[in-house]
Amino acid sequence: MKIFIAQQNYHIGNFEANTQKIIAAIREAKMNGGDLIVFSELAVCGYPPRDFLEFDDFIARSEQAINEIRKEADIIGVIVGAPARNPKIEGKDLFNSAYFLYNEQVLGVAHKTLLPNYDIFDEYRYFEPADEWNVITFKEQRIALTICEDIWNVGTDPMYRLNPMDKLIEQLPDLMINISASPFDYLHAEGRLSMIKQNVQRYKIPMIYCNTVGSQTEIVFDGGSLVMDAHQNIVAQLPYFHEAMQHITLHPDKTFDQPVIQTAAQIPFAELLPDEFNEEYDIDEIYEALLLGIRDYFKKMGFSKAIVASSGGIDSAVVLALACEALGSDNVRALLMPSQYSTSHSVSDAERLSKNLKSTYDIIPIKEIFESYETALKPVFKDLPFNVAEENLQSRIRGSLVMALSNKFGSILLNTSNKSELATGYGTLYGDMAGGLGVLGDVYKLQVYALARYINRNAEIIPLNIINKAPSAELRPGQKDSDSLPEYSELDPILYQYIERRQGPNSIIAMGYDAALVTRILRLVNMNEYKRNQFCPIIRVSPKAFGIGRRVPIVGKYLI
Repeated sequence: MKIFIAQQNYHIGNFEANTQKIIAAIREAKMNGGDLIVFSELAVCGYPPRDFLEFDDFIARSEQAINEIRKEADIIGVIVGAPARNPKIEGKDLFNSAYFLYNEQVLGVAHKTLLPNYDIFDEYRYFEPADEWNVITFKEQRIALTICEDIWNVGTDPMYRLNPMDKLIEQLPDLMINISASPFDYLHAEGRLSMIKQNVQRYKIPMIYCNTVGSQTEIVFDGGSLVMDAHQNIVAQLPYFHEAMQHITLHPDKTFDQPVIQTAAQIPFAELLPDEFNEEYDIDEIYEALLLGIRDYFKKMGFSKAIVASSGGIDSAVVLALACEALGSDNVRALLMPSQYSTSHSVSDAERLSKNLKSTYDIIPIKEIFESYETALKPVFKDLPFNVAEENLQSRIRGSLVMALSNKFGSILLNTSNKSELATGYGTLYGDMAGGLGVLGDVYKLQVYALARYINRNAEIIPLNIINKAPSAELRPGQKDSDSLPEYSELDPILYQYIERRQGPNSIIAMGYDAALVTRILRLVNMNEYKRNQFCPIIRVSPKAFGIGRRVPIVGKYLI
């Protein structure tokens, strides 16, 4: 049996484009003698559709798309993900389903059993879990068709005692096919591979795993679809972060004709999250994920132009370089807004960066604007000393200017705040926290430096002076980030333990971190939830990002 795997990038709710893409792949597979083609989870409507699923018209359009695809499934089998209505009175109205189409008919439908309801996932809000499981026979092969679920928690978590494969294996399948929408984080690929291997090892049959690729606002899907034989060898693997289609041939004895690429390592999932923070960990994958996140956000929103507030600092330099790579330098504009507190080399460094990237830049000094604000506020401020109010004024002036250019020229403002700053509230609402998309909001400061080094791996794109100088907001004479925050080498590891590893203060202190420092940092994190709650969408690259996957009370008192 010649089986094609279609790893595609879908657009949520864009049924016409998604259907055209799926049909084009089916026709290509048919032209090349394919017997079966596999698409990913909820491919027809895009994942995650969230509350769109509550609109009857949305479901009707999905059903119409399935009917169009069904007509193409004449001499080839097609497995494709889409929502399906629940005909029963009890339970929720929909299933998350995989349709098996052949001879222009629905040969079978498999429903998802284990509905994730953690972090970014909220499937139990919309879908009813499956309560029956059936192997589908196709061209003398008995196929166990599942949706995402069976690659996780193989009989280890009490929540997942009812693994659908435990039911399906009783029907003696020859092959597992799993369609998925598994998002990227810099630990996920290893966990995914480990769990696929554990399933193959447990059920002793091959698995075809088809994952989606592309970015949906803050969530990046990395692809990496693969085929594993019954001996846990990877016999085919599709690329990460790119659309691709590949075929393999399955023989009656459950072997494949492709040469073995590699043997899959088995790593216990609990051991995948590093105990200690490592800023260099998978920095190349983080780089690729951020590029895909920027590129798809603009493409799917219908925008082409970006603007970045370029300060001569490391964060804006990395965002500008990423934007130029993702969108093309002709589509990216930098705005330099020096004040009387800006150093001359900050301006020259920012200019040099734009010249290296061959992107347009403008310079609008804010000294006179700031002084006009001071004059206007003097009757109220009187002779009170200069403090954070005046510092934030400068940031908000810059925010207003860069948003003015954004409005005038139809550009999206890319925010440059990093995760360390967002965690501790080191940013100004309506100032440097403005933007349409947070590029580095899930990237710690030390990781920003690692990204800068990676960007410069072949040539000096980001001037070394930007990388080497002490970070500063330059809102008062001689200011450094370390005046307000611990050194990032101390800050980031503690933030990682608290946010990614969900360790409480006592546990972190027991690791050897200074108690006063831990208390100070965790207090900053918890006191600034109100700021993060007003922040723009953040491209997710870590196992625990700010945004939809981390829900804590704004006024909670825990750990303060």
